[in-house]
Amino acid sequence: MSSMAARVAVVVPCKDEAERIADTVAAVRALPQVGRVVVVDDGSTDDTAAVAEAAGASVVRHEQNRGKAAALETGVARVRELERAAAADDPDAAWPAALLFVDGDLRETAANLGVLTEAVLTGDAAMTIATLPAQITAGGGRGLVVGLARDGIERLTGFRPVQPLSGMRCLSPAAYDAATPLARGWGVETALTVDVLRAGLVVREVPCDLQHRVSGSDWRGQLHRAAQYRDVWLALVRRGWRPWQRG
Repeated sequence: MSSMAARVAVVVPCKDEAERIADTVAAVRALPQVGRVVVVDDGSTDDTAAVAEAAGASVVRHEQNRGKAAALETGVARVRELERAAAADDPDAAWPAALLFVDGDLRETAANLGVLTEAVLTGDAAMTIATLPAQITAGGGRGLVVGLARDGIERLTGFRPVQPLSGMRCLSPAAYDAATPLARGWGVETALTVDVLRAGLVVREVPCDLQHRVSGSDWRGQLHRAAQYRDVWLALVRRGWRPWQRG
């Protein structure tokens, strides 16, 4: 076992992913860097929690849906509880070396997430962000939310991300601290990038061969993108972005 092994804690926020979560949990548990997997069931109406627990994850359940940011914060809090319990005599044990945020719908492709941990574990970056290849199933959006997030991040930090909404990220404890409290809802990824960069920490995008379930063009997909747009807009404005001002 290498010195980097078992130093990463995975947090998986999800809702109604009973069909996919077992494969996702199994894939990340098999990564040699990973020592702990916490799944946060954010108000599912299916058997997500039971399936995730059977797959070997530590599970926390929100009785009602509270949004992605709240699920991430709950997951990190559980990680810290478990780390303290595992090494009560070590005051530094509340933090793993890195946190890996993983969407619950990646299934077997989550096995490719190890590349995100490398730069964080070596100290070359405080946060890495997965950039995904073209998805097998095309989404139904027109890139409006992505464009909003990308332009806002660039205006606030000078960094222009390729995939600003990517939910697969590896963070050092310092990066997580810099970004808390997390921005609400679907603005969490955009705000993470802004806050970590503004703290003077290094952020890198890393190509990662992942496939996930995309939002379609039906009314559910449209509502999802509208909520994303709202939350990204709020996250940016609360960090000083003023799209109505020129220059």
